[in-house]
Amino acid sequence: MERRHDPDEARDKLEEFRVLVDDVDRRIVALLNERTRVVENIGRVKRQTQMPIYEPKREDQVFAIFSVSNRGPLTEEAVRRIFERIIDEMRMIQRLWMKSDGEQ
Repeated sequence: MERRHDPDEARDKLEEFRVLVDDVDRRIVALLNERTRVVENIGRVKRQTQMPIYEPKREDQVFAIFSVSNRGPLTEEAVRRIFERIIDEMRMIQRLWMKSDGEQ
């Protein structure tokens, strides 16, 4: 059975956890920006070769990769929804990059 914390202990514990979450969030943003830089390079290649932005088979591969590597506690469905959103944003970045002269 879990021990109950008094309100001051609970606030202190919450602050500790929030500091940890803030650190994780900063790392997530850094990784998303790193992923974006790679996607920009992919956009360059696609632009030069007139390849389509949307590649369903590649997206299926991405989903398969996280499906195998996810150990929880996030469910596979939750991770899929998160990655669908990330991929949508990356696709938008590629579209903008390909429409521009590549100077973004």
